Amino acid sequence: MPVKIHDWGHIAQHYRGGSLLLGNGASISIDARFGYSKIIDHARGHRFLPHDIEQLFAFFKTEDFELVLRLVWQASNVNRSLQIHDEKTHAAYLRVRQCLIQSVRSIHPEHQEISEHLQVIYSFIKNFGIVISLNYDLILYWAIMYGNNVNDDHQLKDCFLNNKFYGDWERLREPIRSYRATTLAFYPHGSLILARDNVESESKVTSNGTSLLEAILEAWESEKIVPLFVSEGTSEQKINSIQNSSYLNTVYREVLTKLGASLVIYGWDLGDQDFHILKRIALSSVQNVAVSVYKNDQSYCNRVDTLIKQNLGNNVQVDFFHSDSPNCWNNAA
Repeated sequence: MPVKIHDWGHIAQHYRGGSLLLGNGASISIDARFGYSKIIDHARGHRFLPHDIEQLFAFFKTEDFELVLRLVWQASNVNRSLQIHDEKTHAAYLRVRQCLIQSVRSIHPEHQEISEHLQVIYSFIKNFGIVISLNYDLILYWAIMYGNNVNDDHQLKDCFLNNKFYGDWERLREPIRSYRATTLAFYPHGSLILARDNVESESKVTSNGTSLLEAILEAWESEKIVPLFVSEGTSEQKINSIQNSSYLNTVYREVLTKLGASLVIYGWDLGDQDFHILKRIALSSVQNVAVSVYKNDQSYCNRVDTLIKQNLGNNVQVDFFHSDSPNCWNNAA
């Protein structure tokens, strides 16, 4: 018997005030360039990756650009601090960094290319108390910035105060001043806007009137910071990267286990590489899950229904809705 797939409007009222989780499908719906499942695949396809850098990825048994960049960056900094003459390590760091910058610049659209979507996205995400993005891109951040310039009674917060993460994030749920409602946003796998320096201090990158994307890439080129995002690897490899970051670990340990009774999943395929996310959600009190479906994919519905009930419990109510429904994500009414 076919699984019933609703229009979002038919079930939306049951999920208002709950949590929203965004996967790569949300980004792809904005720009097809995000269709690359891995940044390294894009780099290889465009021949950005020299042979010696490929050897680094092979040696560390990973396809995670951020990890390799950070490891070579740390090695270069250690050599410099000990006054060890080693031009080869620093040159390798520069090449890895350049490959990453070239790939991100090639993949990621500028603000003006997606600005037409931000009003609809904001109108959607403001219906939730918590928004989780598994994507490294700037789409959710730009939607937050758009929303906070709208003169209404709603406030969106990424829980960074003076560009540092506020550890007591639950206090920020409470609206302040004239606001009546609040949405908190988190990045369990990091984001382009996040970075760490050579003493492992983590912060948010901002721009001073210039393109945010260019400001981020310029900050990487300064050699003072490296990006903080986990875009590739197996579930186990991602957990290791998460545990090496104070921010990511806090989101993983605390936020994902406090999502409330209802959860909407948009554009996430619940693949094996993100199984750790599902296991953490299982520790939350979620009782109702709504999942977006692309092009009436019944096999996807059956697989996801089984996965959710196996991990969250057989009593969890699972609803499916069309990903192109009016008023969900970037779909206008």
